Amino acid sequence: MEAVSHIPVLRDAVLEGLAVRADGFYVDGTFGRGGHSRAILDRLGPDGRLLAMDRDPEAATAAASFADDPRFAFEAAPFSTMAATLERRSPDRGPDGVFLDLGVSSPQLDTPERGFSFQHDGPLDMRMDPNSGESAAEWLARADETEIANVIYQYGEERHSRRIARAIVAARTEAPLSRTGELAEIVRRAVPKREPGKHPATRTFQALRIFVNEELSELEQWLATIPDVLPPGARLVVISFHSLEDRLVKQALRKPVSSVRLPRGLPVMPEEPERKLRPVGKPIHADREEQRINPRSRSAVLRVGERL
Repeated sequence: MEAVSHIPVLRDAVLEGLAVRADGFYVDGTFGRGGHSRAILDRLGPDGRLLAMDRDPEAATAAASFADDPRFAFEAAPFSTMAATLERRSPDRGPDGVFLDLGVSSPQLDTPERGFSFQHDGPLDMRMDPNSGESAAEWLARADETEIANVIYQYGEERHSRRIARAIVAARTEAPLSRTGELAEIVRRAVPKREPGKHPATRTFQALRIFVNEELSELEQWLATIPDVLPPGARLVVISFHSLEDRLVKQALRKPVSSVRLPRGLPVMPEEPERKLRPVGKPIHADREEQRINPRSRSAVLRVGERL
């Protein structure tokens, strides 16, 4: 997804990780506003193909600018459905590489109506697809204090989660929480100490966004299903922006998957677990120049895997 400078995060590393060939077939599962897709298309020849996916309706609007390119196709769907989408759209050929940028795009953050950012006051929504599921405001209106604290702690790794949850519940007894500015101020007052250079509401907003959009379960489903539709040698490239996502990707690239399930207690030796993926190279971070031009890249971690 693109940043304000319109330079996709770790663009060159993505292209290198995918090992883009002119006649290859690639999938961008997080199209966003098309920055990485454009870079991939620039490397493809006339026989190359790119399938882009995104559940954000605004991404479908952005994809319209690619409509005249016969090499390009767009699927309005979450990336967790990528395996099923490929089996339906390309049953005879698996992709040579698949890619995810798991961050929130700058256009999403900079649009107050989307409710992702505490920097702009807007409706407390946070849904990647505003037409589906429950908004952050709706969930905060019904969840109990323990649920709220657990979400903020689990997905935001926020040590003051109980204080924040208590403050949210107290505030909603006066009036429903409906604005990002209201929530940010509640969190600011509840957090006793600030992390240097970080707004007190950063972890809470991250946690609510992850929870509302089921981001970790989306990623887990993708990691569990995508290897089965990748041909040997195909590349998998993922950019993560926080440790919870990166840990899942790292484990998937290193963990063997058992192909058999044996009943407990049988006096037999299980088969050796099957490894479907292997890591390629080391994790990649943006260099100082990219971080200066695009501050969003500071927390980005890119990992590359290969189908065995």
